Amino acid sequence: MARILVVDDEDSIIELVSYNLKNAGYEVITAADGLAGEKKALAEHPDLIVLDVMLPGRDGLEVCRNVRRVDEDVPILMLTAKKDEIDRILGLEMGADDYLVKPFSPRELVARVKAILRRTKKSAARQGHALMLNDISLDLDKRLVTVAGETVELTSREFDLLELLMRSPGRVFSREKLLQMLWGEEYFGDYRTIDVHIRHLRQKVESDPSRPKSIVTVWGVGYKFGEN
Repeated sequence: MARILVVDDEDSIIELVSYNLKNAGYEVITAADGLAGEKKALAEHPDLIVLDVMLPGRDGLEVCRNVRRVDEDVPILMLTAKKDEIDRILGLEMGADDYLVKPFSPRELVARVKAILRRTKKSAARQGHALMLNDISLDLDKRLVTVAGETVELTSREFDLLELLMRSPGRVFSREKLLQMLWGEEYFGDYRTIDVHIRHLRQKVESDPSRPKSIVTVWGVGYKFGEN
């Protein structure tokens, strides 16, 4: 049974979300402010976090960023009362996997949670020390890549970039985040560095680089690994 942490300062939202997630078969733990939510996220190791943006003490964006620094894998679904696109982009850049705008239907909430957990389960699935999604296979020990059964040659940086995207299919990574994770916090290079590596990677692993199906651009945000 997946365990879900719900962080929101509105009792009605906590009750609504908890009731519907429990009915869907999930275990639910809750927190009513940002600081308590962050502490529970790091101590309880939930399978997914439902996190409100507007929280007292420590807002959801800061909580998301702080949790991501410690745990890069736990999926985070942001809740926001704001419809401005900038709030959604900020949440994704902080490391959120998805978002819902209030008011939302309980059915949509449960559907989003199921979809995120399904993607997370797939990203963790391995055979030995390999990652396999779509027609791309990564041998992590030998650092070998095959596409549709054919071996392709990647640079070390291209391999690391592909592995990072394949470990979290569906998760959107901003260019800034990719630079930090692959080049380090000290790197101050141009974000177009990522675009160049993505272009080279597509030429090697996509059947049609002009219409990529695996390494997908999320316009205005960054990139993700899409599942065919």
